Amino acid sequence: MSAGTGRPAARVVVVGGGIIGVSTAAHLQRDGASVVLVTEAELASGASGRSLSWLNSAGTRSAAYHALRMVGIDRYRTLFAADPGREWLRFDGAVYWAPAGQREKAERRHRHEAAHGYDSRLVEPSAVPEYAPGVDPAAVPEAAVANRGEGWVSLPELIAYLAGEFTRHGGELVTHAGKADVVLDGGAARGVTTAGGHRFDADAVVLACGAATPAMVSDLGVPLPDGSPLSMLVVTEPVTSEVTAVLNTPRVAVRPHPGNRYALDHSWYEPHIAEAPDGTCTIDEAVVKELVAEASALFAGDVTLTAASWRLGRKPIPADGEPVFGELAEVPGCFVGFTHSGATLGLIAGELLSYEVRTGTRHPMLEPFRPERFGR
Repeated sequence: MSAGTGRPAARVVVVGGGIIGVSTAAHLQRDGASVVLVTEAELASGASGRSLSWLNSAGTRSAAYHALRMVGIDRYRTLFAADPGREWLRFDGAVYWAPAGQREKAERRHRHEAAHGYDSRLVEPSAVPEYAPGVDPAAVPEAAVANRGEGWVSLPELIAYLAGEFTRHGGELVTHAGKADVVLDGGAARGVTTAGGHRFDADAVVLACGAATPAMVSDLGVPLPDGSPLSMLVVTEPVTSEVTAVLNTPRVAVRPHPGNRYALDHSWYEPHIAEAPDGTCTIDEAVVKELVAEASALFAGDVTLTAASWRLGRKPIPADGEPVFGELAEVPGCFVGFTHSGATLGLIAGELLSYEVRTGTRHPMLEPFRPERFGR
């Protein structure tokens, strides 16, 4: 019997080397399942390797999504408490501000956050350095929203940490396997085959392949509407600066990065990214320099950022913006993890998906996010 019949799955194949896949595999293996984690290329070679990975539940979203994100942040705080010295996981707050002339946008954001008890403060530009030391208050045109409880994580380091735990507990890691296909028997998932023809049998399969997930699910005859845009993450050369908070501004988002670097992204440059038929992406270096200049202008003092590297690709986002978690009703034993908020939800998503796979029981926190909401 498959996990979809209410029976636990003892053998599981997880497909995907990003944070959702690796977290799910680590939780499954930790809790007694026998797991094979299969990745197309290296760990963190997809969206998790180019994510701003801001840990938050700021702004406006559904109550269920907010609750799930808050539990996700809780799991990160537990990890942080175990070793506050990790340079790849920090809780130094975040600051947001809107474009000039749109103060009301910041005020609405603050009112919404405060209404459900989120740690949110509306502050004038002169007060921004109190919440984000090292930021030039002259860069803030009007009121800003400070969220002191937010943080960030560098996902490649977290993935390496979880993968190490996974293998220490006996999990099998198969990298560079190429595209994997789900093996069906009587309409139920019974394992996967790799591009090289190797088959891994299992009681259940978890698909957590970032922006590639909708296509894999479509191959099974199940609709999973996709809204994944092209995106970029720039990492700077090392620089000396006081800035430790995440900054979300009209032209650039900035977070600290291990090694005294900064990671930068935004959305305005998405139309400038060219995608080839094979999925490789390119962008004019002048656009990268423009983004870096926008970031440099936020820093107080004589701080000039320089791009060290940038990575391009699809950012996984379901068409309706809400996460997709759980078993496919049409394919018993096949579970999906597909979400824009992979960083914030990374630990809790792995935990709850593991629970569902191992026990055959649907977790109530995932009910609003089932794949069947899209219908056929």
